[in-house]
Amino acid sequence: MKDIKIAIIGLGYVGLPLARLFATKYPVIGFDINTDRIEELRKGHDSTLEVEDDVLQAVLKDGPKMETGLFCSNQLEDIADCNYYIVTVPTPVDSTNRPILTPLYKASETVSKVLKKGDTVIYESTVYPGVTEDECIPVLEKESGLVYNQDFFAGYSPERINPGDKEHTVEKILKVTSGSTPEIGKKVDALYASVITAGTHLAPTIKVAEAAKVIENSQRDINIAFVNELAKIFNLMGIDTHDVLEAAGTKWNFLPFKPGLVGGHCIGVDPYYLAQKAQEFGYHPEIILAGRRMNDTMGKYVSSEVIKLMVQRDIKIKGSNILVLGITFKENCPDVRNTKAVDVISNLKSYGTNVTIYDPWASAKEVAHEYKMEVVKELPTNKFDAIVLTVAHKEFLEMELKSLLKPDGVLYDVKGILTKDVDARL
Repeated sequence: MKDIKIAIIGLGYVGLPLARLFATKYPVIGFDINTDRIEELRKGHDSTLEVEDDVLQAVLKDGPKMETGLFCSNQLEDIADCNYYIVTVPTPVDSTNRPILTPLYKASETVSKVLKKGDTVIYESTVYPGVTEDECIPVLEKESGLVYNQDFFAGYSPERINPGDKEHTVEKILKVTSGSTPEIGKKVDALYASVITAGTHLAPTIKVAEAAKVIENSQRDINIAFVNELAKIFNLMGIDTHDVLEAAGTKWNFLPFKPGLVGGHCIGVDPYYLAQKAQEFGYHPEIILAGRRMNDTMGKYVSSEVIKLMVQRDIKIKGSNILVLGITFKENCPDVRNTKAVDVISNLKSYGTNVTIYDPWASAKEVAHEYKMEVVKELPTNKFDAIVLTVAHKEFLEMELKSLLKPDGVLYDVKGILTKDVDARL
């Protein structure tokens, strides 16, 4: 273990917390092609807010030569003498919900340029079973000229990062590990066990570890889809869904899921990876895709409910002013990847309304780049015809929202976190 030097490929929401943790015991090179990201990290700041500045600065080093610590770089030569390469790049889907493996291919090509005999490449990106060995390993072999499980080895340890969660940090979440041989599996497991205080679980194969990860979020997606369907049903019946869930939750084995917008880089994406692979084997996954269809339509449903309430109050829709509170995919987190709040906003705009988006957490620059939408960082002082709370940021809980509404204005609570002094909630 004393000769270990680790390279983390990709310094985003997953890679940076992992790099920081490993850097407390090992020399770690954090590699990312984004020069702006490298520059901000070298200055000791993480714009994703996953790692506090003082915690990051405590492990930062000025160069690649060190006994322990983290050096951030975009130069390939800085990772050339590492012997463990951990890939933590994103795995999104395209506009038709098909998996995009390009970041994994590119990361594998990068590693292959410095791969040496005896090295081990570990993937953390969420994928369908078989991607590591069927897609990534051939890239490593072709570019490096080395032979898999003879000259170099592989592992898979799925990330379990929960963005914005300061309680369940990376070291406090049990880690699934695996290796391309039984011996490598034990080495990969020992590496993670040396820093993960919650412990590890060594899976028998890489494919088992890949499958375990992809079903974690598929399971959550299906459960949320079920309560979203319940919300639609109970709304037609005039019954408050949250009251129903609270009553049902008194049973010891009732699962505490709530209705809502299902976005983010995991729950809203991972099921498509599993569905894609299932279809390659000739099986059409009914339940998984039904859950995705339900959850992907909730933005349109919320906006239509808001418009319906406004019509009932004789509010002129075209030209009306609506305030949307929150555009990130979850509360108290700046992550806007695959946020479904944009579905609510887009659908409200399609009715000819003027939508103001207020979010103190989101990067206005990133939202403009990703969604061509404008975010204001200061709360407007004018009155609105409707307010839609889409994200449960702590700042919103302290606001007097009714004071921002016109006399007959509509207050809609997507998250179900406000008191019952609202006109409707999901």
